Amino acid sequence: MKPSELSRRNFLNRCAVCAAGLAAYPMLGEAMNYYPMPVLSKPKVKPVIKTIFAYPDPAGPIWPNIGYDFDLKVADYKQKLLAGCKDAEFRFMTTMIGSDAEAKRIIEEDPEVDGYLYFLVGCLWGNLSETLAQSGKPMIMVDHMYAGSGEFLTAYASARRQKLPVIPVSSSDFNDVLKAVHYLVTMKMLRASTMLVVGGTPDPKLTEVYGIEVKGVDFKEINDRYNAVPEKEYKAKADEWINRSGKVVEPNLEEIRKSAAMYLAMAGVMEDHHAQAITVNCLGGIYSQQMVCAYPCIGFMELDDQGFVGACEADQRSTLTKLIMTYQAGRPGFISDPVIDTSKNQIIYAHCVAPSKVYGPDGPYNPFHIRSHSEDRKGAAIRSLMPLGQMTTTIEFDHNRKQVIFHQGVTVENVDEDMACRSKLAVEVKGDVFKLLNEWDQWGWHRVTFFGDLKREVETLAMLYGFEMLYEA
Repeated sequence: MKPSELSRRNFLNRCAVCAAGLAAYPMLGEAMNYYPMPVLSKPKVKPVIKTIFAYPDPAGPIWPNIGYDFDLKVADYKQKLLAGCKDAEFRFMTTMIGSDAEAKRIIEEDPEVDGYLYFLVGCLWGNLSETLAQSGKPMIMVDHMYAGSGEFLTAYASARRQKLPVIPVSSSDFNDVLKAVHYLVTMKMLRASTMLVVGGTPDPKLTEVYGIEVKGVDFKEINDRYNAVPEKEYKAKADEWINRSGKVVEPNLEEIRKSAAMYLAMAGVMEDHHAQAITVNCLGGIYSQQMVCAYPCIGFMELDDQGFVGACEADQRSTLTKLIMTYQAGRPGFISDPVIDTSKNQIIYAHCVAPSKVYGPDGPYNPFHIRSHSEDRKGAAIRSLMPLGQMTTTIEFDHNRKQVIFHQGVTVENVDEDMACRSKLAVEVKGDVFKLLNEWDQWGWHRVTFFGDLKREVETLAMLYGFEMLYEA
């Protein structure tokens, strides 16, 4: 892990100031102001989705057949939507007019909607589909199979050729419609979310592209919260971590308690700002003595395991990548400084923080060890022993390049090596490991890894934001 504002040589040379810097702050347990245990929350918002059921007059010879009961099918769709998706608000309407003018009327009568859910219950064969797709808002286009298929295929192909934000659903499983709706839920939640950048400068382009609020927080705010954490709370959290860990190697109890107090401080500041993600210029703050000498690594793990986002190095791009996939896939990301071993066709993801619930808050814990931060052999950090034999998806969403970089692999080893960061996950690359050497000068060292085959989810989000996919392996 590299600090944002210090070279590796400088920060290693300055490690010794950490202990001296403690004198500037009250010791744990001497807090003057007390706060209740932090309670974090996700945005309580729902996308408003204009839901259009389009079909022709059933009196004539049509697909699926003359006299077909379209109203019955529409009622079935409505019932399934309302029962299966509580996270969205649907505004229902039906139309039997396939014209460009009808599409414009629909768009103009509800300008504030977040997107469209468009069921081709039958074929109208006008310009309705094409004009709705050109609204500039995300649209889900659903084929009622054997009824709307002809118009669905031609209209969707046209939309994609124009690179419009249209999600296709042509499936006999209605759950695929609900999954498509979840992309609009993710985008709405992101627009209502807040990311905190501690000791760094917020990137306004993140707000421009995703709608997320990005706030700068100075080290003093973290320090004040840290020094106000009640003793019983940080001791209890430290005991919890120790009991859950497979073993504690280097850190003493005091270091782990300091990390527990730092977690509670970060969570408290997040609660104050109604934030869902935090990224900290941790080493820069510690070694410049601007931040208390308490390592946030285990606290980041705790936030990730709870379904929020903690990230080091004030890396806003990776923090956003973690947050968008946490919302979409329900899984935390593992930020790393990768190493490549061409002899084994492997990439090794290395960092001193990683989640211990890689399948999300409702998934199982995987084992972890409490270690020191590797580069300076100080503080408390994490070696997470992540599941093996599993597909992983590794990405970065770049809001400046308007691209997503992407590769996948299968986990093969939790590397036990004293050099470099504590958590080291080796993955056999799906693709060409030599091609994987080519993009680091353009993208930097960090990548974010998620468990599971999330290719479709990543590609769909990229399409909705108008990003290009870059397959780096």
